[in-house]
Amino acid sequence: MARQVFTLAKVSTMPITTMQILPFILALAASNTFMTVAWYAHLRDLNDKPWYIAAIISWGIALFEYLIQVPANRYGFQFMTLAQLKITQEIISLAVFIPFAVLYMKNKITWNYLAACGCLILAAILIFQENQP
Repeated sequence: MARQVFTLAKVSTMPITTMQILPFILALAASNTFMTVAWYAHLRDLNDKPWYIAAIISWGIALFEYLIQVPANRYGFQFMTLAQLKITQEIISLAVFIPFAVLYMKNKITWNYLAACGCLILAAILIFQENQP
């Protein structure tokens, strides 16, 4: 069986297609959902428990994040640069975090959430110019 090898010097100058990026985006969205729950849900649900109980439960949840995130990043790295992977992950992370913060943690969206979204959109525009001729 042939083994895939991932290197830092491999990104194509071909445009990224929707069929390429959609599985990557969906997997990162799922991964980030587990990550967000692992990192923040204990603040609401386990606040009365010792920190080490929250840590053990969070680690268990985070395992599922890594089981999705590692293959997703390996797949995405076939057609994206490391910087593009990171910016994409940050955008998805914020897209998952905001509904979590509002719906689950009962926070209000403020101007700084919107400003952060704007900064990430600008970062995406700049980082994806990297593959343009």
